[in-house]
Amino acid sequence: MKKEEKKKAALHNLGCKVNAYELEAIQQMLEQKGYEIVPFAPGADVYIINTCTVTNIADRKSRQMLHRAKKMNPDAVVVACGCYVQAAGGKLEEDEAVDLIIGNNRKKEIPEILDEYFREREEGKAAEGVWMSDMTHNREYESLSISRTEEHTRAFIKVQDGCNQFCTYCIIPYARGRVRSRRPEDVLEEVRRLAEAGCKEIVLTGIHLSSYGVDLEEGQNLLTLIRTVHPVEGIRRIRLGSLEPGIVTEEFAEGIAALEKVCPHFHLSLQSGCDTVLQRMNRRYGSGEYMEKCDLLRRVYDRPALTTDVIVGFPGETEEEFEASRRFVEQVRFFETHIFKYSRREGTRAAAMPGQISEQEKARRSHILLELDADRRREYMEGFLGEEKEVLFEEKILLDGREYWAGHTREYLKVVVPHRGETYENRMAAVKLVKIHGEDCVLGELPF
Repeated sequence: MKKEEKKKAALHNLGCKVNAYELEAIQQMLEQKGYEIVPFAPGADVYIINTCTVTNIADRKSRQMLHRAKKMNPDAVVVACGCYVQAAGGKLEEDEAVDLIIGNNRKKEIPEILDEYFREREEGKAAEGVWMSDMTHNREYESLSISRTEEHTRAFIKVQDGCNQFCTYCIIPYARGRVRSRRPEDVLEEVRRLAEAGCKEIVLTGIHLSSYGVDLEEGQNLLTLIRTVHPVEGIRRIRLGSLEPGIVTEEFAEGIAALEKVCPHFHLSLQSGCDTVLQRMNRRYGSGEYMEKCDLLRRVYDRPALTTDVIVGFPGETEEEFEASRRFVEQVRFFETHIFKYSRREGTRAAAMPGQISEQEKARRSHILLELDADRRREYMEGFLGEEKEVLFEEKILLDGREYWAGHTREYLKVVVPHRGETYENRMAAVKLVKIHGEDCVLGELPF
């Protein structure tokens, strides 16, 4: 009797680190079911695209990837899951490129959904194609997890889902639903598994990480979660995903500073340095409060790496408001600033606001902040030259035709050292930082 061949599954992610984590969990579930994971290329039996909807461009990329999958194998099962699927609702049912539509909070069912789909198709029946939940009323945290990570050294761990903030430019509360937190014992179990697999660094992440614990029993919050996972043997570093300024209280700052594994690297979401623009965005802080939070982190840490996001060209942003935002960004002296040109997203309040800015003007403002970012990033890196810093090496890379081992310091400075035949992957070493090498990394010298 001929042995049944394994079905081949190809997966592709669009969007954020939370999406990437979820797709990694889906991959590991499929592997346990006997699927062979193959590259996203012609020849697969199943194509799974975890979609993104943060902008209209993300929607378009999601549709393009779904159609690309169907063209690679018209007989394959194309699965659309994730945020674009959730936001599009029934519209996607009319797309002939898509066979299975799976919304948020149903991803853990994908292996069983595929089993049922194949079984019904073999029996000549019309298989159920739409698997959706109403995210406006869903309060259940979807229990996805991973036992290893493809990056080997660093693992992103999803601990929270959903958002209650309703910023005027953002569709995510509608696509992801309200805040749902993962139980700390489940997070702890996953961290232990990853440590046993050799992972040395974890990144706690979520859709709105700062709200972790608001739906759990009293006393549970992000700080208590960090304290829960901190003792796990084998984990040497803990990083945090994007934070809202409001979480940085004296208790929080002093609490994490007392935990040696927490890296002095914090991404504090800003979006604009101008108070009137922040109000139109429905952000729940002003520039003065934001600066206080940065000062607090700098008080408890020596030269922490502060990074942020800034949107340029938000509806109605005048030249004076942009200049106020630019001055504020310059004053804070971020290590890195991620600049985004405002992208109109249908279904949000900002999309209907008057004073939409031209693409040409958004590009001009973006260029100004990109130049400031390059100057500040170099300034921050230069401040560590001549010092010895702990580096966790991650991968071998090619720079200007030469091989280097690359890794990061606790502040997330990218450091490279010349490859001399030995493997440094997932090793930690004290490295002397010698000089800036290219735009975004530092050349180091090893003591051995």
